[in-house]
Amino acid sequence: MNALAVYATAAVGEIAGCFSFWAWLRLDKSPLWLIPGLASLAAFAWLLTRIDASFAGRAYAAYGGVYVAASLMWLWAVEGQRPDRWDLIGAAVCLVGAAIVLLGPRGAPT
Repeated sequence: MNALAVYATAAVGEIAGCFSFWAWLRLDKSPLWLIPGLASLAAFAWLLTRIDASFAGRAYAAYGGVYVAASLMWLWAVEGQRPDRWDLIGAAVCLVGAAIVLLGPRGAPT
């Protein structure tokens, strides 16, 4: 699986897992929502280990940009709130930053 697909799948896992806690604590849903939420968070963590990066911190930093964009898609698809232009501009900046972190040329360490 390529890095973008792993990051996208990880983002869904993290957002769904966190949303289950949001639903339980803020929307008065059953504590049973935590069961799939915890499974989603575990899948998220496992998926990030599938990223082909030399260092975990770099993989996590690049993931941050994907997470921002995926969160806005969740906002629209699940919560019914359409992102505005500032949301989209911010997500684009984050995705460019993620690409630089993950794909930037690496020289010899100094």
